[in-house]
Amino acid sequence: MTDLTLEPPHRQGGIRPSTTLAGLRASRIIGYTLAKLVSRLPEVVTRRPMPRRVTREWHARVCRLAGVDVQVHGAEPAKGPTIFVANHVSYIDIIALGGLIDCSFVAKAEVAGWPIFGYLSKLQRTVFVERRARRAAGQRDELRSHLEKGESLILFPEGTSSDGSRVLPFKSSLFEAANAECDGEQVWVQPVSIAYSRFDNIPMERWIRPYYAWYGDMEMGGHLWHWLGLGKLGVDVILHEPVRLGDFKGRKELARHCEMAVDHGVTQVLNNGLADVGPVAALPSASLSENAK
Repeated sequence: MTDLTLEPPHRQGGIRPSTTLAGLRASRIIGYTLAKLVSRLPEVVTRRPMPRRVTREWHARVCRLAGVDVQVHGAEPAKGPTIFVANHVSYIDIIALGGLIDCSFVAKAEVAGWPIFGYLSKLQRTVFVERRARRAAGQRDELRSHLEKGESLILFPEGTSSDGSRVLPFKSSLFEAANAECDGEQVWVQPVSIAYSRFDNIPMERWIRPYYAWYGDMEMGGHLWHWLGLGKLGVDVILHEPVRLGDFKGRKELARHCEMAVDHGVTQVLNNGLADVGPVAALPSASLSENAK
């Protein structure tokens, strides 16, 4: 079990979260979320998914309210239906990427049953998948169906989250969905690196990262409360050049390419900074298909 679940982090010689700041941020996020749900009562009552512009706006606003500063770098986002493939550090990844890209997240089936978070994920059109091998074919078909309709997906192929200092091996099974076609062409696959790199606008030291990374047996409620009481979190998102399944011998080679690209981006940010990575000013809606909006 991770140490953060055993005792408060400040008793381990670390930094002491502010309960006042955590309470203020939490109350603002809850208030904003309730107001947003009230404003969208038809979807809430009928349990219909929210429009993508609404969910993207919610993610971006929650980032600001929680003190999460997201900076985007690298290539332009792919045009048309795309599988965005990213490393996974924490549930914070969801609000960071959700505020940038009009996509559906691909999550493990257990998330659907989580209190509050499961309900919100359903409103955001999350696609739930099971890890059992006998369900793999059906799940790939479901992902392809979304892509063929012009929608884009965000996939975390590590299958779990990490401490944020490294990228875990990518599982290749769901990459088979990349053989989906839209308007006669295979969909794009775009690797995305996520690095928790700044704490209060200075480079983050490695020992601080577990306050934000969520992995192992960490309990979510306590973890959430702790980092909400800390300073501003800086998240760097690097978009790598998009590719297609047809550029490779198969899904395993594609998965390996994406893993190497994502790992390179994370390593570069955490060890060498972003001197060689150009910024992307914005992720325009025009870069996405009309069906994905």
